Amino acid sequence: MAQVSYSGTGRRKNSVARVRLVPGTGKITMNGKDVHDYLPYEHLILDMTQPFSMTETTGQYDVLVNVNGGGYTGQAGATRHGIARALLTVDPDFRGALKRGGMLTRDPRMKERKKPGLKKARKASQFSKR
Repeated sequence: MAQVSYSGTGRRKNSVARVRLVPGTGKITMNGKDVHDYLPYEHLILDMTQPFSMTETTGQYDVLVNVNGGGYTGQAGATRHGIARALLTVDPDFRGALKRGGMLTRDPRMKERKKPGLKKARKASQFSKR
């Protein structure tokens, strides 16, 4: 018999996370590694698991994540977005709590593009009168 799984896709900055929730004990696996081995900062892990605490489902699902692009913060944010979307497929009644917490909104902040004549997006070379 096939095991029940719920999926969701999350995005933040340049990161894309494909998340699968499987009924289990709360183990989180990112790209084949345990989350504590993959992410170096504990606050990112706490931030990533916020949707579970909002819906009071902590420890009920194992999380399997495939994530690529961006850095640690972007990948953790994309995973959080994916977990929230997957929880909606578990129970549509979670929508109110997740929406109030801002978990379903895709963060629109992106890196600004580099402009011609400048070193970076806004950094210019030092001005000299002479």
